[in-house]
Amino acid sequence: MRLAACLSTAAISSAWAASAPATVRVDYQHSGDAKSEQYAIERVLIEPLPWPGNLDKRIDQTNRGVNKFEVRDAVSGELLYSRGFSTIFGEWQSTDEAAKLKRSFQESLRFPKPEKPVTVSVLKRDDSNHFVPVWSVNVDTDAQDVIKKQADSGLKPIPVHVSGASADKVDLLIMGDGYTQQEMAKFEADARRLAKHLFTVTPFKEHENDFNIWAIAVPTAESGVSRPSTGVYHASALGARYDVFGSERYILTLDNQALRSIAQNAPYEFIEILVNNQTYGGGGIFGQFSTAAASSDWSNYLFVHEFGHHFAGLADEYYTSPVAYQSTGQRNEPWEPNVTAMKDPAQLKWKQYLKASTPLPTPWPKQVYDEASRAYQKKRAELRAADRPEAEMNVLFKTDLARSTQLLNSAPHRHTIGAFEGANYESTGYYRPEMQCIMFDRSEKFCAVCRDAVAAMIDLYVPAKP
Repeated sequence: MRLAACLSTAAISSAWAASAPATVRVDYQHSGDAKSEQYAIERVLIEPLPWPGNLDKRIDQTNRGVNKFEVRDAVSGELLYSRGFSTIFGEWQSTDEAAKLKRSFQESLRFPKPEKPVTVSVLKRDDSNHFVPVWSVNVDTDAQDVIKKQADSGLKPIPVHVSGASADKVDLLIMGDGYTQQEMAKFEADARRLAKHLFTVTPFKEHENDFNIWAIAVPTAESGVSRPSTGVYHASALGARYDVFGSERYILTLDNQALRSIAQNAPYEFIEILVNNQTYGGGGIFGQFSTAAASSDWSNYLFVHEFGHHFAGLADEYYTSPVAYQSTGQRNEPWEPNVTAMKDPAQLKWKQYLKASTPLPTPWPKQVYDEASRAYQKKRAELRAADRPEAEMNVLFKTDLARSTQLLNSAPHRHTIGAFEGANYESTGYYRPEMQCIMFDRSEKFCAVCRDAVAAMIDLYVPAKP
């Protein structure tokens, strides 16, 4: 554990708590189907711990997320707080199920307690990528029906990496699910191991002292989380599971209330859930949480890749692996900073990196890559259908990574920043900045554009350097 000079964790926490406002959480229901959505407020709570964020960094100007929420003074309209985010509901809307029925998902908005009544609004991007209001509710955080005190859970966070007062740091909470009481030491070791790995990856490495990392877990009766496609069902405090939306490797929890009730016992702005399983899997929702299988051979990669989604709003750059989402066939410009539909090559998102000599689109050995990927995906499906051991799948993953890395290393534009077709789950029509990146395959590094996107998000939470 790293501590600020001459300060204990308790002293840091005490100084932060003395000056910070309370934390408000608005829980609401987000429901609908593929073509409609509705919102309804459920409750307003004051969380047990003070606001962990920097009050000088209240307004989000990063332009990330499908949605954004704003907190405004109810009388003057002054903008007091804003953050971009995405939702599980938004992902579900693109699945086959959403075309057949309506579902409801619980979501939460958290912000520092205001002194007066406020209007809380949710905005959503339109087809032109502009945020437009879709729902608002007036909130008086001093009203009688606001939940101001909750039973003591007895949960105490483990300080994994503490660099200073929460107001001056990015607070990441690592949560565990599927760890029995006898495995609590394993959870702490997993959390420390993966936090340590995060700080070996640029740009997190260079910003290690801008982070606090905490860990918390509620023991489960059985080891591991549910994996319905294999008939495995385990009860757990967070309800994390595989097979979300029918995608076997996709791990999420749909129990937002359980997540928030446990998380509120630690200072946090971001959450990564470790599931105590060996089977490869994970997930990440911008501004909500990310997940990773802690005992997988690929846990280091999963932890960083999925955190890239959750923390920085990075898009997946791969396009050959199966996903739960259904393509609409449209090629609108994505909001994510690392992929583009390249409607206007002269205004490419990352044009500051381009050389005048770089062709757009930028050629790469796509045909060879695609042919090998089809063979790889066929073998992957065969292993899964035969219920082969996870070790065989890991060998396949490693072989595929070595094959693609060798192919890309020999390509003429290996170190070029351009626009390489194939990204955002689509083989054509979307482009990524570099041939290889941790958001493209299971490699170890972010590309330059992703590094900038991560650094910009860190800047949103920590004070400017003198």
